[in-house]
Amino acid sequence: MKIAFAGKGGVGKTSLAAWTADWLARNGKNVWLVDADTALSLGQASGLSPDQLPQPLIQRKDLVRERIHAGGFLNLNPEVGDLPDELAVDVPLGGDPAPGVTPGHKRLLVMGAVTNAGGGCACDANALLKAVLAHIVMDRDEWVLVDLEAGVEHLGRGTATHVDGLVIVSEPSMRSLQTGAVVGRMAADLGLTNQALVVNRYVGGEIPVLDGLPEWSLSIPALSGLQDRQMMNASVLNLPERDMVDATVARLLDSLAESPVFMDAG
Repeated sequence: MKIAFAGKGGVGKTSLAAWTADWLARNGKNVWLVDADTALSLGQASGLSPDQLPQPLIQRKDLVRERIHAGGFLNLNPEVGDLPDELAVDVPLGGDPAPGVTPGHKRLLVMGAVTNAGGGCACDANALLKAVLAHIVMDRDEWVLVDLEAGVEHLGRGTATHVDGLVIVSEPSMRSLQTGAVVGRMAADLGLTNQALVVNRYVGGEIPVLDGLPEWSLSIPALSGLQDRQMMNASVLNLPERDMVDATVARLLDSLAESPVFMDAG
């Protein structure tokens, strides 16, 4: 199953992606984590120290030139099948595996952003980023979780059709929900209609109905265990509230898997 996480910056989508990956690995699944957000915080949220993080693909200018300009010609469909294994790092479990289960492996691939690149460099880098993302989503027979920016522009129409589900993460605020609705409409236009809404740091009240917001939703309250450690520890794993987080992740995955869109695709 391939799942993308999107939403306004700071709403907790990276935390949810890290929680989901860890739950899957502790339950025996091999998982690829793809950090395609500008903040590049998925690795530390998953328990890696800064010196353990892989170099973002976007910073490998030699690699960008080699693959995009192979043989002296512009190649917008480069060979990238070897890059995920070459560039990724292993990510440790955030806790003990489920009883009687052989844990799976988590691997992190950091994409990076092209916002500071010049025109030609940005085009080349974007082409390589999209090619790698398309490969890992379309060709890898494993769980893949992609931490996107606010929107789904990284995916493109061809890749989006191979994503099994989109999780839109929002805070309980109108601005955040409006961003989520825009993301939902954009994704639907790309053919990605299996969507779920997660309202993080929920404090109660009715969630407004907005055009583009997924109909199915769940909420996560503010977690005191996470708030207590954030100043000293970037990891969001193995919290005192882990049982509640695990139950939320399981419910989310069940919802995406039970969608008629997903079952028709499978």
